[in-house]
Amino acid sequence: MKEALTHPFAWGFYTGCVLLLIALYHHLKLKLEHGRYRSMLSDKMEIEASTISRLKKETESIRQENENLRIKIQSLNEQPDSKLSRELEIYARAEKKMMVGAPGFAGPWEQAKQASYQEVVDEENGNSAPRRFFQRFFGGTIHPAIPSHDPSKSLPAGDTVKPDSSNNSSA
Repeated sequence: MKEALTHPFAWGFYTGCVLLLIALYHHLKLKLEHGRYRSMLSDKMEIEASTISRLKKETESIRQENENLRIKIQSLNEQPDSKLSRELEIYARAEKKMMVGAPGFAGPWEQAKQASYQEVVDEENGNSAPRRFFQRFFGGTIHPAIPSHDPSKSLPAGDTVKPDSSNNSSA
């Protein structure tokens, strides 16, 4: 029997069994690691899917809120006071551009007025940040000061304002 256990075929069999056990050990180890990676990947995909769905819901709610605000701005712009304020803002911006660019010319005035109008429309549509908001915090005028009516300023040079004798005599 000792000869059968020490026969070269037996030694080959023993070596094969040891190598088989090592291979089975590594196979089972890889199989467990593969299962762990699959569960990790599954968990990651679930988390990403929930995050993406949450982001889609948030995006949709923000789009809806943006649309509601746009409609609200449009309805507020239809009110007479808002229309006047909006037109005043357009004229103020156009005047500011004209003072820098080319004061006294009608063509550039109209171009500046149209550019200012487009800026205000872009702000109302949400394409750019409102300048009025930033002007309140960082300085600058929201609307130019409306000068009081002084008849002497509207007359050509050399003309003088004549006082109204009927108003002065009653005082």
